[in-house]
Amino acid sequence: MSGHVMVFAPDPQLTVTIDQPADETEIHLHPGGQGVWQARMIKCLGTPVVLCAGLGGEIGQVLEPLLAGEGVDLRVIHRESTSGGYVHDRRNGERQEIASVPGHALSRHELDDLYNLALGEGLGAEVSILSGPGQPNLVAPDIYRRLAADLGRNGSRVIADLSGAHLAAVLDSGVSVLKVSHEELIRDGWAADDSEGELVRVAHALHANGAESVVLSRAEKPALVLIDGEVAELDMPRLEVADRRGAGDSMTAGVAAVLAQGGDVRLAVRTGAAAGALNVTRHGLGTGRPEAIAGLVDRVRLAPIGSDRQDRMTPDELAHRTTNS
Repeated sequence: MSGHVMVFAPDPQLTVTIDQPADETEIHLHPGGQGVWQARMIKCLGTPVVLCAGLGGEIGQVLEPLLAGEGVDLRVIHRESTSGGYVHDRRNGERQEIASVPGHALSRHELDDLYNLALGEGLGAEVSILSGPGQPNLVAPDIYRRLAADLGRNGSRVIADLSGAHLAAVLDSGVSVLKVSHEELIRDGWAADDSEGELVRVAHALHANGAESVVLSRAEKPALVLIDGEVAELDMPRLEVADRRGAGDSMTAGVAAVLAQGGDVRLAVRTGAAAGALNVTRHGLGTGRPEAIAGLVDRVRLAPIGSDRQDRMTPDELAHRTTNS
């Protein structure tokens, strides 16, 4: 193992943003998508990162040099079908979507190639992040189940930042860290509401069903984390928000970066919380100054939460959630 992170990002997107910070209109082109934003933050934190992605069509031709310009170690399979992208206008201070193209699902042969690519790179990495597809139908959940199983049983610590059927699939294989938002848990039927007691119960259930540690983000509220079977709240200073998008991805990246460098999981989640908090003060997803993140880490505290609701989901309950995701 070499102390780096492999990020599985099956379908990066091209992001086009129309902005007007001063008198003149500007157009910005960037690579985007969950895995890209995670890889960007991991690099920002000084940890080497390999990004495994599938690119295709005219959008893919534009994306490839943009991704290479991020400074990550890019590994690509070229696909026949096109990649996706979107155009946002934020000249009035708020993001307004002008157009969006989700991209096409990868073919069976393309998925085989991408799987082999990610497996080979992941086996040489200390930590592997499985980031979700932009649209659930683009990559089958079973790809994630197999990757989690093959990487985990061969020594790579797997972090999953997933929801819905993709989340349920990796639980079948087991993961070192599961990152998920409370909105996703409610949407997918894991949680009945956003009350603390209910989310603590779900964190224990996710742990019992395959997640060694759980990081549960709660929008503007402090995240909940389950480590060594106990749940704690991530208590940290509140900062003024410029753009809430990307906080969860930066949190996942911070966790991965620290674990890949040999840090323990408590320091990892505190660093992740600091990275996520700093990211919302900026207008760039997966960005931040590493010294500012380091300064925030010391202000993050883990405050234990007591709970006796450590119930395991039955196989029927888990199957129901998988079917209805």
